[in-house]
Amino acid sequence: MRKVILFMSVSVDGFIEGPGRDISWHLVDDEVHGHVNERLRSMGAFLSGRVTHELMAGFWPTADADPASTAPMVEFAGIWRDMPKFVYSRTLQNSGWNTTIVRDVVVEEVLALKAEPGGDLALSGAGLAATFRRLDLIDEYSLYVHPVLVGLGKPLFEPSAARTGLRLAETRPFGNGVVLLRYERVRPS
Repeated sequence: MRKVILFMSVSVDGFIEGPGRDISWHLVDDEVHGHVNERLRSMGAFLSGRVTHELMAGFWPTADADPASTAPMVEFAGIWRDMPKFVYSRTLQNSGWNTTIVRDVVVEEVLALKAEPGGDLALSGAGLAATFRRLDLIDEYSLYVHPVLVGLGKPLFEPSAARTGLRLAETRPFGNGVVLLRYERVRPS
């Protein structure tokens, strides 16, 4: 069965963006981006919310045509365009780029998607991740921790009464100070 894997960049103090949606502190150099590409290339689909999808769709479809794009950016543009995408939104009406719009997160539908053949499912976006976490649909957390304290902004995880058991599966430091922390979900027997 395929896994749902949350992929997110986060500050040391737990934010995915600073005030005003600032992500200028994200340190995604060629090494980090190349690693992310390597992991995402084998995925079966991207799962995201409307905001994340619109941000991605506003840049990646033509990023490989921009002479300022680095080699990892050019590679990711192709990965993003070709990958099936499921966007969870109650308001989005149309979307191109190999995208299916899903109105609600329904556990049985996600489990059916996981049961299909193919690569794992890459989840992104804090709001959608909170819903998937509440429904215990996340199998793995791949967090790219950036060496910065943002102080204010949007946290990756909202407060919750639910405890989620995790097992450290991998750590990987990058030359720019970013550290990958990869955790697998530990489910009670």
